[in-house]
Amino acid sequence: MPFVFVALGGAAGATARYLVDSLVSERAAGTFPWGTFVVNMSGSLILGILFALAIERDVLPVSIRGPVLIGFIGAYTTFSTLMLESWRLIEGGSVGLGLANLVGSSVIGMVALVGGLMIGRAVG
Repeated sequence: MPFVFVALGGAAGATARYLVDSLVSERAAGTFPWGTFVVNMSGSLILGILFALAIERDVLPVSIRGPVLIGFIGAYTTFSTLMLESWRLIEGGSVGLGLANLVGSSVIGMVALVGGLMIGRAVG
């Protein structure tokens, strides 16, 4: 039965990813994939918070870890899309934007993850 809850979490995460990406992309100008960038950075932050609460602090019940961490966050974040969009920028001649997307996502994602871990560790 846990796989059903992971699947439901995945459905919710995919829906949230679509909504956030669409909202940001509608408001952002230019060719840079801001929607995916925001999804990946916010997903990194949320994952850091939830990991700290679930694994390090043992605050979140074991029963919701799979549905939330694997299902929701796994479907919400879009690293493979990040790779594809960066490649498409590079392939299309926007090498600087493609590399900025890769490096910026990696660096800011790590900062967001560490920030999330700090917030999660400070809670409770």
